[in-house]
Amino acid sequence: MSKLLIKPKHGTGRVTHVTPESAGWTYVGFDLHRLEPGDTFGDWSNDRETCLVLVSGKAHVRADDQDLGTLGERTTPFEGKPWSVYMPAGTEWSVRAQTNVELAVCSAPGLGGGHATRVIGPDDVKQEVRGKGTNTRYVTNILPEGEPADSLLVVEVITPGGHTSSYPPHKHDQDNLPAESLLEETYYHRLNPPQGFAFQRVYTEFNDAGHREIDEAMAVEDGDVTLVPKGYHPCAACHGYDLYYLNVMAGPKRTWKFHNAKEHEWLLKA
Repeated sequence: MSKLLIKPKHGTGRVTHVTPESAGWTYVGFDLHRLEPGDTFGDWSNDRETCLVLVSGKAHVRADDQDLGTLGERTTPFEGKPWSVYMPAGTEWSVRAQTNVELAVCSAPGLGGGHATRVIGPDDVKQEVRGKGTNTRYVTNILPEGEPADSLLVVEVITPGGHTSSYPPHKHDQDNLPAESLLEETYYHRLNPPQGFAFQRVYTEFNDAGHREIDEAMAVEDGDVTLVPKGYHPCAACHGYDLYYLNVMAGPKRTWKFHNAKEHEWLLKA
């Protein structure tokens, strides 16, 4: 199995755990917790800022001495908009599940920007449609670069069955602004219905020897996480199965500037 494909553990609790050390990179961390009603989980963010995303379910959330109340309203990530919480580095937080909950914990280095803890509700996030035809997908910007944070960029996407996404292939692995930014990225995948599968390819340009440093094609199933340390990373949803993914990105500069694969850029003009 590809080292870029992370399978979840069975059961409840923390089922996925990605750290910069385990991924072999510098910035992005991602955990996924499955909680049952009454379960409580908490942590201290130390030197990393955190964005909690209630992928599904309702939970009571506290951050330091702030009672943020009961958040969340959707039962699956394929309906409505998410509830999320942004917290700066050094925040102690806890979540108590009121229903079955899928909680994503997205983290990246905190740089001391002085940002306050805030709830990001459905009315605070913008949705957009990208692409056309069978490249159409639906994007919800949870923590875009226009909103305050030190490092994190967080977005979720729904790709209808039979459609492609993160396509035409693009990459963001060069610290070469304004043309391109360097951003590590995780994809947390869900399928509807859940027995389905989708595909994701992660690949780099040919080097001088005519080889690709990375060239992985992965079948992703419900609950899988894929790592994108560098390179192009398109997805394809199979007929009959809608694909949801939650993206977490971070790098040395908090901006998303990508480079399209030249051989496929004609698709943008077709």
